[in-house]
Amino acid sequence: MRRADRLFQIVQHLRKGRLVTAAELARCLEVSERTVYRDMRDLASSGVPVEGEAGVGYLLRDGYDLPPLMFTQDEVEALVVGARLARAWVGGALADAAARALDKVEAVVPEARRRELADSRVFVPDFSFPAPLRDRMDVLRCAINARRVVMFDYRRQDGTHSARAVQPLGLFFWGRVWTLGAWCELREEFRSFRIDRMETLLPLDRRFDEIPGRGLDDYLALWRRGGLPAGVRPPQTPSM
Repeated sequence: MRRADRLFQIVQHLRKGRLVTAAELARCLEVSERTVYRDMRDLASSGVPVEGEAGVGYLLRDGYDLPPLMFTQDEVEALVVGARLARAWVGGALADAAARALDKVEAVVPEARRRELADSRVFVPDFSFPAPLRDRMDVLRCAINARRVVMFDYRRQDGTHSARAVQPLGLFFWGRVWTLGAWCELREEFRSFRIDRMETLLPLDRRFDEIPGRGLDDYLALWRRGGLPAGVRPPQTPSM
């Protein structure tokens, strides 16, 4: 870790508002306590309002803050990879938003970090996520955020079709498959639906509240316990 990045991480730890010892910082940053003591002296001499002393601990005086966009190299690359994932595997609206966010980051980070935005060699091919699925993702994401019931025709793996009205709770990515976790009003229980098997997807004007027993937390808890009905659990491998 670069020294500048280490100093930034120390300030981030101190911002938690509690006494932090040099030993604790040394463990978190994987450096010696002597290095922490030296860094504390440097922070204090540069105007950072650090209070405390060796052997006792350190605090950051209230009211001090840092500019919000000070990224490490790994953090910059994580943003780039996230944006590329959004462009390849998420709906068009989120992909555009990710690109705009990167533009904002690029406008404020130092020149060295700006170059790193373009230099990441972690790539995300997008040849297997067709435009119709991107459109469905946008519709479903908006319906989830607005808590709006959606209706669609659903094609099961055996080829049978059924019309469903569901309360959408969350979208889940399984490598090559997206599923919608929802409360199915037809079956009156939680169900998981593959996005690529939906047809004629339509958001309704009717809204819903996540009442106890029908919310996202309940869906996740039931899924973790293996309690979703047979045949409707989210796919465990991309081939399903």
